[in-house]
Amino acid sequence: MRFWEDSWANNTNLKVGEVGIWVDSVWVWKLRWRRPGFECESTLQEELLRSLSGVKLNREMKDCMTWKGEDFSVKSAYDCVAKSDICNENVTFKHLWMSRAFPNVLTTGWRVLLDRIPTRVNLSRRGVVVDTTLCALCQKKWPESSQHMFLEREYAQQVWTRCYRCIGILYVQYKTLRDHFKNFILVHVNFKHNLVWKGVWAAIIWSIWDQRNRIAFKLGRVDTEEILHMAQLKTWL
Repeated sequence: MRFWEDSWANNTNLKVGEVGIWVDSVWVWKLRWRRPGFECESTLQEELLRSLSGVKLNREMKDCMTWKGEDFSVKSAYDCVAKSDICNENVTFKHLWMSRAFPNVLTTGWRVLLDRIPTRVNLSRRGVVVDTTLCALCQKKWPESSQHMFLEREYAQQVWTRCYRCIGILYVQYKTLRDHFKNFILVHVNFKHNLVWKGVWAAIIWSIWDQRNRIAFKLGRVDTEEILHMAQLKTWL
C-alpha cells in the first residue's frame, strides 16, 4: 500500500492520454512514478501493467470518467471490485480469511502466501542491509525465503508430517505454499469443519515465524515440539 501512496501521486488527476502513447496502432502505457521502485515493488508494477493490458482503447474516443456502480459510494466501489474476475478467480485468500483463527495468525498466513513476510531474502531485495541471507533456523547454505522456511526445510517437514500423523494421514510434499494451503483439507469432513483445519495451517505458519524471530533475535534453537504446541494453543484458543 505504501508503494502506491508514495509513487502513484504523479499519475493522479491525469487522463489516460497523458500516461501513455500510441505506437502505430498499439497503446503503450507510460506511467509516471514519484520515485524509483524497489526490486520487490517491480512485481507490483508488472501486475498493474498486466491488468491494464486487458483494457482495449480506441484512438477515436475522447477521455471521460464513468462510474460502473449504482451510486458514487465506498460500498458501490467495493461491490464492483468484489464482482470482478480478479477476485473471483482466486478463492485462496477467501478461504484463508474465513478460517477459524486469530486475526494476527491469519494476517501472518496472508503475508506468507503473498511472499510479503520480511524474510532475510525479502529484506535484501528491498535494499535492507542484512548480515546474511541464510536461514536463521537451519543456519546452513540455504537462503531464508518463505518457500524454504515454511515448506522445504527438514524442521518444517517434520512439523507438517507430525500434524498430518495426528489425524492418521500421510504428509504430501507440495511445490508451493499456495498449493499446500489449498490442499490442506480433510475429505471426510464438511466445509465448515475444514475452515477449522485451515486455521490449523495458519497457526502452524504463525508458530514457525514466531520461533524464527525468537531464534534470530534471542539466540534460541529450533524446537518442533514447541512449534506444534504453540499452534495447538492458538487453535484451541
